[in-house]
Formats: sequence, C-alpha cells, structure tokens
Amino acid sequence: MPLGAAPTSVRFGLVWADAGYTGKLATWAAAMKMTLQIVAKRDPHAFEILPRRWVVERTFAWISKHRRTTRDYEHLPASHEAMILWAMIALMTRRLAQPTHLSDTH
Repeated sequence: MPLGAAPTSVRFGLVWADAGYTGKLATWAAAMKMTLQIVAKRDPHAFEILPRRWVVERTFAWISKHRRTTRDYEHLPASHEAMILWAMIALMTRRLAQPTHLSDTH
C-alpha cells in the first residue's frame, strides 16, 4: 500500500521495519492504525541475526528471480509495482498448481 493511500481498508495489523524507516513510516502506520515494530540492531558494529529479517530477505530473493525485477528497467513506479505483483502471482500460481500426490510417494 503506498504511503499516500487513504485508510479505507486495513489489510495488515503488524508491520516490521528496519531502523532506517522510523520517521515517515511511523506516522503513516499510526494514520493507518497499524502496529509498527522496529527491528533494530543492538550493536551496530557486530553481526547479529535480526528477528523476522529473513522474511523480507526471502521475499526479495523470490522477486529477484524474475528478469524484469532484477534491474531498474521500468520508468514509472506503477510499472515496477506491476512487475513485482506479476512475480508474486507467478510464485503463488506455481505453489497452488503443484500436484499433491508427489509428496506422498515415499
């Protein structure tokens, strides 16, 4: 949902964000009546596994498997958003179309 969207329908109750997004995102989440949880590092100079960070990294990996989303080919943000939606629709379609009988062959 874009930052300028009107709060007509809330789809998310909890939003995780990196510490770099505390400003505008916090006010936007409050306006949308969402709970914002900032996932921040305790020690900025040490490697640390952050909770729920893997969800975002995994999703970026799934999106970047599609050729049109690996580079910034699109001139309009709406076009790039459409390519991301297309990539996620393709992923979900493959998951839904997998035959279930293959997992029971062992």
